[in-house]
Amino acid sequence: MNLTTRGTSNREFSSEAPLFREGFAVVFVLVIALFFLWGMSNNLTDILVQQFKKSFELSPFQAQLVQTAVFLGYFTMSLPMAIAMRRWGYKVGMLCGLAVFGVGTLMFWPAAVLDTYGLMLTALFLIGCGSAMLETAANPFIAEAGPAETSERRLNFAQAFNPAGAIAGILVGTWFIFSGVELAPDRVTEMKAQGTYAAYLHGELMRVVPPYVALGIVVLLLGAVLATKRLPSGGTITVANVEIDDETVLSQLAALLKMGSVRAAVLAQFCYCGAQVGTWSAFIPYMKQYTHVTERGAGLLLTGNLIALTCGRFLSTALMRWIAPTAMMAVYAVVNLGLILIAVWRPGTSGVAALVATSFFMSIMFPTIFALGLKGLGKRTKIGGSLIVMSVVGGAIVPPLLGLVARLEGSYAMGYIVVASCYVVVAAYALRVRRRAKLAKVAVQAVL
Repeated sequence: MNLTTRGTSNREFSSEAPLFREGFAVVFVLVIALFFLWGMSNNLTDILVQQFKKSFELSPFQAQLVQTAVFLGYFTMSLPMAIAMRRWGYKVGMLCGLAVFGVGTLMFWPAAVLDTYGLMLTALFLIGCGSAMLETAANPFIAEAGPAETSERRLNFAQAFNPAGAIAGILVGTWFIFSGVELAPDRVTEMKAQGTYAAYLHGELMRVVPPYVALGIVVLLLGAVLATKRLPSGGTITVANVEIDDETVLSQLAALLKMGSVRAAVLAQFCYCGAQVGTWSAFIPYMKQYTHVTERGAGLLLTGNLIALTCGRFLSTALMRWIAPTAMMAVYAVVNLGLILIAVWRPGTSGVAALVATSFFMSIMFPTIFALGLKGLGKRTKIGGSLIVMSVVGGAIVPPLLGLVARLEGSYAMGYIVVASCYVVVAAYALRVRRRAKLAKVAVQAVL
Protein backbone atom coordinates (compact mmCIF):
# COMPACT_ATOMS: atom_id res chain seq x y z
CA MET A 1 0.00 0.00 0.00
CA ASN A 2 1.70 3.17 -1.19
CA LEU A 3 -0.41 5.95 0.26
CA THR A 4 1.31 9.31 0.79
CA THR A 5 0.45 12.53 2.53
CA ARG A 6 1.20 16.20 1.90
CA GLY A 7 0.30 18.02 5.11
CA THR A 8 -0.04 17.68 8.84
CA SER A 9 -1.48 19.56 11.75
CA ASN A 10 1.57 20.42 13.75
CA ARG A 11 4.69 19.93 11.65
CA GLU A 12 5.97 19.83 8.12
CA PHE A 13 7.33 16.68 6.59
CA SER A 14 8.17 15.12 3.26
CA SER A 15 5.33 15.03 0.76
CA GLU A 16 6.23 11.40 0.16
CA ALA A 17 5.98 10.23 3.78
CA PRO A 18 4.37 6.75 3.57
CA LEU A 19 1.20 6.02 5.47
CA PHE A 20 2.24 2.43 6.34
CA ARG A 21 5.53 0.66 6.87
CA GLU A 22 6.66 -1.48 3.95
CA GLY A 23 5.88 -5.19 4.33
CA PHE A 24 2.96 -4.53 6.72
CA ALA A 25 0.08 -5.49 4.39
CA VAL A 26 -0.70 -9.06 5.53
CA VAL A 27 -0.70 -8.35 9.24
CA PHE A 28 -2.53 -5.07 8.67
CA VAL A 29 -5.41 -6.96 7.02
CA LEU A 30 -5.63 -9.24 10.05
CA VAL A 31 -5.63 -6.27 12.42
CA ILE A 32 -8.35 -4.62 10.32
CA ALA A 33 -10.45 -7.71 11.05
CA LEU A 34 -9.99 -7.01 14.77
CA PHE A 35 -11.28 -3.46 14.34
CA PHE A 36 -14.28 -4.90 12.47
CA LEU A 37 -15.04 -7.55 15.11
CA TRP A 38 -14.94 -5.35 18.20
CA GLY A 39 -17.00 -2.76 16.32
CA MET A 40 -19.59 -5.43 15.62
CA SER A 41 -19.67 -6.55 19.24
CA ASN A 42 -19.79 -3.06 20.75
CA ASN A 43 -22.82 -2.10 18.70
CA LEU A 44 -24.67 -5.34 19.24
CA THR A 45 -24.91 -4.07 22.82
CA ASP A 46 -27.08 -1.17 21.58
CA ILE A 47 -29.59 -3.82 20.51
CA LEU A 48 -29.18 -5.68 23.80
CA VAL A 49 -30.17 -2.60 25.82
CA GLN A 50 -33.65 -2.71 24.30
CA GLN A 51 -33.88 -6.51 24.17
CA PHE A 52 -32.87 -6.99 27.81
CA LYS A 53 -35.12 -4.10 28.86
CA LYS A 54 -38.00 -6.12 27.46
CA SER A 55 -36.86 -9.67 28.32
CA PHE A 56 -35.93 -8.90 31.95
CA GLU A 57 -38.48 -6.05 32.39
CA LEU A 58 -35.81 -3.53 33.37
CA SER A 59 -35.86 0.20 34.14
CA PRO A 60 -33.88 2.58 31.84
CA PHE A 61 -31.08 2.70 34.41
CA GLN A 62 -30.92 -1.10 34.78
CA ALA A 63 -30.92 -1.63 31.02
CA GLN A 64 -27.95 0.72 30.58
CA LEU A 65 -25.90 -1.54 32.86
CA VAL A 66 -25.27 -3.51 29.66
CA GLN A 67 -22.87 -0.75 28.63
CA THR A 68 -21.46 -0.52 32.15
CA ALA A 69 -20.50 -4.21 32.12
CA VAL A 70 -18.72 -3.92 28.76
CA PHE A 71 -16.78 -0.77 29.49
CA LEU A 72 -15.82 -1.80 33.01
CA GLY A 73 -14.06 -4.63 31.21
CA TYR A 74 -12.13 -2.02 29.24
CA PHE A 75 -11.16 -0.21 32.42
CA THR A 76 -10.11 -3.40 34.19
CA MET A 77 -7.92 -5.00 31.54
CA SER A 78 -6.28 -2.17 29.59
CA LEU A 79 -3.36 -1.51 31.96
CA PRO A 80 -2.60 -5.17 32.79
CA MET A 81 -2.54 -5.94 29.07
CA ALA A 82 -0.19 -3.04 28.38
CA ILE A 83 2.17 -4.36 31.06
CA ALA A 84 2.00 -7.84 29.55
CA MET A 85 2.72 -6.47 26.07
CA ARG A 86 5.83 -4.69 27.29
CA ARG A 87 7.17 -8.14 28.11
CA TRP A 88 5.71 -10.25 25.30
CA GLY A 89 4.66 -7.84 22.54
CA TYR A 90 1.58 -6.85 20.57
CA LYS A 91 0.84 -10.31 19.17
CA VAL A 92 0.36 -11.85 22.62
CA GLY A 93 -2.01 -9.00 23.46
CA MET A 94 -4.11 -9.66 20.37
CA LEU A 95 -4.24 -13.43 20.93
CA CYS A 96 -5.21 -13.07 24.61
CA GLY A 97 -7.87 -10.57 23.66
CA LEU A 98 -9.37 -12.89 21.07
CA ALA A 99 -9.43 -15.79 23.55
CA VAL A 100 -11.20 -13.85 26.32
CA PHE A 101 -13.54 -12.22 23.79
CA GLY A 102 -14.49 -15.62 22.41
CA VAL A 103 -15.19 -17.10 25.86
CA GLY A 104 -17.44 -14.14 26.69
CA THR A 105 -19.54 -14.54 23.56
CA LEU A 106 -19.97 -18.29 24.06
CA MET A 107 -21.06 -17.65 27.66
CA PHE A 108 -24.31 -16.12 26.31
CA TRP A 109 -25.67 -19.62 25.77
CA PRO A 110 -25.71 -20.80 29.40
CA ALA A 111 -26.64 -17.32 30.59
CA ALA A 112 -29.74 -17.29 28.38
CA VAL A 113 -30.70 -20.87 29.28
CA LEU A 114 -30.50 -19.98 32.99
CA ASP A 115 -32.43 -16.74 32.31
CA THR A 116 -30.06 -14.74 34.55
CA TYR A 117 -29.34 -11.06 33.89
CA GLY A 118 -26.31 -11.08 36.21
CA LEU A 119 -24.70 -13.89 34.19
CA MET A 120 -25.41 -11.97 30.98
CA LEU A 121 -23.63 -8.96 32.45
CA THR A 122 -20.71 -11.21 33.39
CA ALA A 123 -20.47 -12.44 29.80
CA LEU A 124 -20.53 -8.84 28.58
CA PHE A 125 -17.81 -7.97 31.09
CA LEU A 126 -15.60 -10.69 29.60
CA ILE A 127 -16.31 -9.38 26.11
CA GLY A 128 -15.31 -5.94 27.33
CA CYS A 129 -12.09 -7.35 28.78
CA GLY A 130 -11.29 -9.04 25.48
CA SER A 131 -12.08 -5.91 23.51
CA ALA A 132 -9.84 -3.88 25.83
CA MET A 133 -6.96 -6.27 25.19
CA LEU A 134 -7.50 -6.02 21.44
CA GLU A 135 -7.70 -2.22 21.44
CA THR A 136 -4.72 -1.86 23.77
CA ALA A 137 -2.69 -3.91 21.29
CA ALA A 138 -4.14 -2.88 17.93
CA ASN A 139 -4.39 0.91 18.32
CA PRO A 140 -0.74 1.60 19.25
CA PHE A 141 0.38 -1.11 16.82
CA ILE A 142 -1.29 0.80 13.98
CA ALA A 143 -0.05 4.15 15.31
CA GLU A 144 3.53 2.83 15.19
CA ALA A 145 3.17 1.11 11.81
CA GLY A 146 4.71 4.01 9.90
CA PRO A 147 6.12 7.53 10.24
CA ALA A 148 5.03 9.43 13.37
CA GLU A 149 3.86 12.39 11.28
CA THR A 150 1.13 10.30 9.63
CA SER A 151 -0.02 8.48 12.79
CA GLU A 152 -3.37 10.36 13.02
CA ARG A 153 -4.22 9.56 9.39
CA ARG A 154 -3.09 5.96 9.72
CA LEU A 155 -5.16 5.33 12.84
CA ASN A 156 -8.19 7.11 11.36
CA PHE A 157 -7.86 4.90 8.28
CA ALA A 158 -7.76 1.71 10.37
CA GLN A 159 -10.60 2.90 12.58
CA ALA A 160 -12.70 3.54 9.47
CA PHE A 161 -13.29 -0.23 9.30
CA ASN A 162 -14.59 -0.29 12.86
CA PRO A 163 -17.98 1.24 11.95
CA ALA A 164 -18.32 -1.28 9.12
CA GLY A 165 -18.34 -3.96 11.80
CA ALA A 166 -20.69 -1.84 13.88
CA ILE A 167 -23.15 -1.65 10.98
CA ALA A 168 -22.96 -5.43 10.62
CA GLY A 169 -23.63 -5.77 14.35
CA ILE A 170 -26.70 -3.55 14.24
CA LEU A 171 -28.11 -5.40 11.20
CA VAL A 172 -27.49 -8.80 12.79
CA GLY A 173 -29.12 -7.65 16.01
CA THR A 174 -32.08 -6.07 14.23
CA TRP A 175 -32.94 -9.12 12.15
CA PHE A 176 -31.85 -11.99 14.40
CA ILE A 177 -32.34 -10.65 17.94
CA PHE A 178 -35.41 -8.44 17.54
CA SER A 179 -38.34 -10.75 16.79
CA GLY A 180 -40.63 -8.04 15.47
CA VAL A 181 -43.24 -9.04 18.04
CA GLU A 182 -44.23 -6.10 20.23
CA LEU A 183 -47.15 -6.75 22.52
CA ALA A 184 -49.78 -4.17 23.38
CA PRO A 185 -50.42 -3.64 27.13
CA ASP A 186 -53.76 -5.44 27.02
CA ARG A 187 -52.16 -8.44 25.30
CA VAL A 188 -49.47 -8.56 28.00
CA THR A 189 -52.15 -8.58 30.68
CA GLU A 190 -53.97 -11.38 28.88
CA MET A 191 -50.80 -13.51 28.52
CA LYS A 192 -49.92 -13.01 32.20
CA ALA A 193 -53.39 -14.22 33.13
CA GLN A 194 -52.90 -17.27 30.91
CA GLY A 195 -49.45 -17.94 32.34
CA THR A 196 -47.72 -17.66 28.93
CA TYR A 197 -45.97 -14.31 29.31
CA ALA A 198 -42.86 -15.70 31.07
CA ALA A 199 -42.35 -18.20 28.23
CA TYR A 200 -42.64 -15.37 25.71
CA LEU A 201 -39.98 -13.33 27.54
CA HIS A 202 -37.66 -16.35 27.74
CA GLY A 203 -38.12 -16.97 24.03
CA GLU A 204 -37.16 -13.35 23.33
CA LEU A 205 -34.06 -13.76 25.49
CA MET A 206 -32.95 -16.95 23.72
CA ARG A 207 -32.80 -15.02 20.44
CA VAL A 208 -29.49 -13.48 21.56
CA VAL A 209 -27.76 -16.87 21.63
CA PRO A 210 -27.20 -17.75 17.92
CA PRO A 211 -25.59 -14.41 16.91
CA TYR A 212 -23.22 -14.42 19.89
CA VAL A 213 -22.22 -18.08 19.56
CA ALA A 214 -21.52 -17.55 15.84
CA LEU A 215 -19.45 -14.46 16.64
CA GLY A 216 -17.50 -16.42 19.26
CA ILE A 217 -16.61 -19.15 16.77
CA VAL A 218 -15.38 -16.58 14.22
CA VAL A 219 -13.30 -14.80 16.86
CA LEU A 220 -11.58 -18.00 17.98
CA LEU A 221 -10.88 -19.00 14.36
CA LEU A 222 -9.31 -15.60 13.70
CA GLY A 223 -7.12 -16.09 16.75
CA ALA A 224 -5.94 -19.43 15.36
CA VAL A 225 -4.98 -17.77 12.05
CA LEU A 226 -3.21 -14.86 13.72
CA ALA A 227 -1.22 -17.28 15.88
CA THR A 228 0.46 -18.61 12.72
CA LYS A 229 1.64 -15.16 11.56
CA ARG A 230 4.74 -13.21 12.49
CA LEU A 231 4.57 -9.46 13.07
CA PRO A 232 6.94 -7.36 10.93
CA SER A 233 10.36 -6.81 12.46
CA GLY A 234 12.15 -3.50 12.69
CA GLY A 235 11.23 -0.07 13.99
CA THR A 236 9.15 0.18 17.12
CA ILE A 237 6.76 -2.61 16.19
CA THR A 238 8.91 -5.40 17.59
CA VAL A 239 9.07 -5.52 21.39
CA ALA A 240 12.22 -6.90 22.99
CA ASN A 241 11.69 -9.88 25.27
CA VAL A 242 13.23 -8.33 28.35
CA GLU A 243 12.48 -8.62 32.05
CA ILE A 244 10.63 -5.58 33.44
CA ASP A 245 9.81 -5.36 37.14
CA ASP A 246 6.73 -3.77 38.65
CA GLU A 247 8.69 -0.76 39.91
CA THR A 248 9.62 0.16 36.33
CA VAL A 249 6.00 -0.10 35.23
CA LEU A 250 4.81 1.95 38.19
CA SER A 251 7.45 4.60 37.62
CA GLN A 252 6.42 4.94 33.98
CA LEU A 253 2.77 5.12 34.98
CA ALA A 254 3.55 7.82 37.53
CA ALA A 255 5.54 9.78 34.97
CA LEU A 256 2.71 9.59 32.44
CA LEU A 257 0.12 10.76 34.97
CA LYS A 258 2.26 13.83 35.59
CA MET A 259 2.09 14.77 31.91
CA GLY A 260 -0.66 17.28 31.22
CA SER A 261 -1.01 16.08 27.62
CA VAL A 262 -1.74 12.51 28.75
CA ARG A 263 -4.19 13.56 31.47
CA ALA A 264 -6.01 15.81 29.00
CA ALA A 265 -6.21 13.00 26.41
CA VAL A 266 -7.58 10.58 29.02
CA LEU A 267 -10.29 13.05 30.09
CA ALA A 268 -11.23 13.89 26.50
CA GLN A 269 -11.42 10.21 25.54
CA PHE A 270 -13.52 9.47 28.64
CA CYS A 271 -16.03 12.14 27.63
CA TYR A 272 -16.02 11.23 23.94
CA CYS A 273 -16.60 7.53 24.59
CA GLY A 274 -19.34 8.35 27.07
CA ALA A 275 -21.00 10.60 24.50
CA GLN A 276 -20.79 8.03 21.71
CA VAL A 277 -22.00 5.06 23.74
CA GLY A 278 -24.70 7.11 25.45
CA THR A 279 -25.99 8.48 22.15
CA TRP A 280 -26.28 5.10 20.48
CA SER A 281 -27.45 3.02 23.43
CA ALA A 282 -30.36 5.37 24.13
CA PHE A 283 -31.21 5.88 20.45
CA ILE A 284 -33.77 3.06 20.18
CA PRO A 285 -35.51 3.89 23.51
CA TYR A 286 -35.54 7.58 22.42
CA MET A 287 -37.28 6.64 19.19
CA LYS A 288 -39.70 4.34 20.97
CA GLN A 289 -40.69 7.21 23.31
CA TYR A 290 -41.09 9.98 20.74
CA THR A 291 -42.00 8.25 17.47
CA HIS A 292 -44.23 5.39 16.34
CA VAL A 293 -41.41 3.34 14.85
CA THR A 294 -41.11 -0.38 15.64
CA GLU A 295 -38.07 -1.97 17.32
CA ARG A 296 -36.85 -3.32 14.00
CA GLY A 297 -37.46 0.02 12.34
CA ALA A 298 -35.50 1.77 15.07
CA GLY A 299 -32.72 -0.81 14.72
CA LEU A 300 -32.44 -0.14 11.00
CA LEU A 301 -32.39 3.61 11.62
CA LEU A 302 -29.62 3.02 14.15
CA THR A 303 -27.49 1.80 11.25
CA GLY A 304 -27.83 5.33 9.86
CA ASN A 305 -25.60 6.44 12.73
CA LEU A 306 -22.93 3.95 11.72
CA ILE A 307 -23.17 4.87 8.04
CA ALA A 308 -22.78 8.53 8.99
CA LEU A 309 -19.78 7.65 11.17
CA THR A 310 -18.16 5.67 8.34
CA CYS A 311 -18.68 8.45 5.81
CA GLY A 312 -17.36 11.00 8.28
CA ARG A 313 -14.27 8.97 9.02
CA PHE A 314 -13.26 8.38 5.40
CA LEU A 315 -14.06 11.93 4.27
CA SER A 316 -12.45 13.57 7.31
CA THR A 317 -9.33 11.42 7.01
CA ALA A 318 -8.94 12.62 3.45
CA LEU A 319 -9.47 16.25 4.49
CA MET A 320 -6.68 15.93 7.07
CA ARG A 321 -4.26 16.36 4.18
CA TRP A 322 -5.20 20.04 4.28
CA ILE A 323 -7.01 20.66 7.59
CA ALA A 324 -5.37 20.21 10.99
CA PRO A 325 -6.97 17.33 12.94
CA THR A 326 -7.21 19.46 16.08
CA ALA A 327 -9.06 22.26 14.26
CA MET A 328 -11.41 19.76 12.66
CA MET A 329 -12.13 18.06 15.98
CA ALA A 330 -12.89 21.35 17.72
CA VAL A 331 -15.41 22.31 15.03
CA TYR A 332 -16.98 18.85 15.07
CA ALA A 333 -17.40 18.91 18.85
CA VAL A 334 -19.14 22.29 18.76
CA VAL A 335 -21.43 21.12 15.96
CA ASN A 336 -22.34 18.01 17.94
CA LEU A 337 -23.11 20.09 21.01
CA GLY A 338 -25.65 22.01 18.96
CA LEU A 339 -27.15 18.85 17.45
CA ILE A 340 -27.56 17.20 20.85
CA LEU A 341 -29.35 20.28 22.15
CA ILE A 342 -31.76 20.01 19.21
CA ALA A 343 -32.46 16.40 20.24
CA VAL A 344 -33.11 17.60 23.81
CA TRP A 345 -35.43 20.48 22.97
CA ARG A 346 -37.09 19.07 19.83
CA PRO A 347 -37.73 15.37 20.58
CA GLY A 348 -39.32 13.49 17.73
CA THR A 349 -38.37 13.38 14.05
CA SER A 350 -36.14 16.46 14.27
CA GLY A 351 -34.38 15.09 17.33
CA VAL A 352 -33.80 11.71 15.69
CA ALA A 353 -32.30 13.39 12.61
CA ALA A 354 -30.03 15.46 14.84
CA LEU A 355 -28.84 12.37 16.72
CA VAL A 356 -28.00 10.58 13.46
CA ALA A 357 -26.09 13.63 12.24
CA THR A 358 -23.90 13.66 15.37
CA SER A 359 -22.37 10.36 14.25
CA PHE A 360 -20.80 11.99 11.20
CA PHE A 361 -19.03 14.48 13.44
CA MET A 362 -18.01 11.83 16.01
CA SER A 363 -16.01 10.14 13.28
CA ILE A 364 -12.50 11.46 13.94
CA MET A 365 -12.65 11.91 17.68
CA PHE A 366 -11.50 8.58 19.12
CA PRO A 367 -8.54 7.94 16.78
CA THR A 368 -7.45 11.59 16.80
CA ILE A 369 -7.50 11.88 20.59
CA PHE A 370 -5.69 8.54 20.83
CA ALA A 371 -2.95 9.49 18.35
CA LEU A 372 -2.46 12.95 19.89
CA GLY A 373 -2.22 11.42 23.36
CA LEU A 374 0.56 9.03 22.26
CA LYS A 375 2.75 11.61 20.54
CA GLY A 376 6.22 11.86 22.01
CA LEU A 377 5.77 9.05 24.56
CA GLY A 378 8.51 6.85 23.09
CA LYS A 379 9.08 3.75 25.25
CA ARG A 380 6.04 4.73 27.32
CA THR A 381 3.70 4.31 24.33
CA LYS A 382 2.16 1.02 25.50
CA ILE A 383 1.44 2.23 29.03
CA GLY A 384 0.19 5.57 27.69
CA GLY A 385 -2.00 3.78 25.17
CA SER A 386 -3.47 1.60 27.91
CA LEU A 387 -4.38 4.68 29.96
CA ILE A 388 -6.24 6.15 26.99
CA VAL A 389 -7.99 2.84 26.32
CA MET A 390 -8.94 2.67 30.02
CA SER A 391 -10.62 6.04 29.63
CA VAL A 392 -13.31 4.43 27.49
CA VAL A 393 -14.82 3.58 30.89
CA GLY A 394 -16.76 6.75 30.10
CA GLY A 395 -18.96 4.35 28.15
CA ALA A 396 -19.72 2.57 31.43
CA ILE A 397 -20.61 5.73 33.34
CA VAL A 398 -22.35 8.14 30.96
CA PRO A 399 -25.13 5.78 29.69
CA PRO A 400 -26.40 4.89 33.20
CA LEU A 401 -26.33 8.60 34.09
CA LEU A 402 -28.37 9.27 30.94
CA GLY A 403 -30.75 6.48 31.96
CA LEU A 404 -31.02 7.86 35.48
CA VAL A 405 -31.91 11.33 34.23
CA ALA A 406 -34.38 9.78 31.76
CA ARG A 407 -36.07 7.87 34.58
CA LEU A 408 -36.21 10.86 36.95
CA GLU A 409 -37.49 13.23 34.25
CA GLY A 410 -39.60 10.67 32.40
CA SER A 411 -37.80 11.80 29.25
CA TYR A 412 -34.96 10.25 27.25
CA ALA A 413 -34.54 13.64 25.59
CA MET A 414 -33.57 15.26 28.87
CA GLY A 415 -31.13 12.42 29.48
CA TYR A 416 -29.10 13.63 26.50
CA ILE A 417 -28.07 16.71 28.50
CA VAL A 418 -25.41 14.41 29.95
CA VAL A 419 -24.08 13.78 26.42
CA ALA A 420 -24.06 17.51 25.63
CA SER A 421 -21.75 18.19 28.58
CA CYS A 422 -19.28 15.63 27.22
CA TYR A 423 -18.86 17.51 23.94
CA VAL A 424 -18.00 20.69 25.83
CA VAL A 425 -14.96 18.86 27.25
CA VAL A 426 -13.94 17.43 23.86
CA ALA A 427 -14.09 20.87 22.24
CA ALA A 428 -12.00 22.35 25.04
CA TYR A 429 -9.40 19.58 24.62
CA ALA A 430 -9.07 20.13 20.87
CA LEU A 431 -8.63 23.89 21.33
CA ARG A 432 -6.08 23.32 24.11
CA VAL A 433 -3.93 20.99 21.99
CA ARG A 434 -4.15 23.29 18.98
CA ARG A 435 -3.15 26.32 21.01
CA ARG A 436 -0.18 24.51 22.54
CA ALA A 437 0.95 23.29 19.11
CA LYS A 438 0.89 26.82 17.75
CA LEU A 439 2.89 28.10 20.73
CA ALA A 440 5.45 25.33 20.25
CA LYS A 441 5.78 26.18 16.56
CA VAL A 442 6.32 29.86 17.34
CA ALA A 443 8.99 28.94 19.91
CA VAL A 444 10.82 26.74 17.39
CA GLN A 445 10.71 29.47 14.75
CA ALA A 446 12.06 31.97 17.27
CA VAL A 447 15.02 29.70 18.04
CA LEU A 448 15.74 29.19 14.35
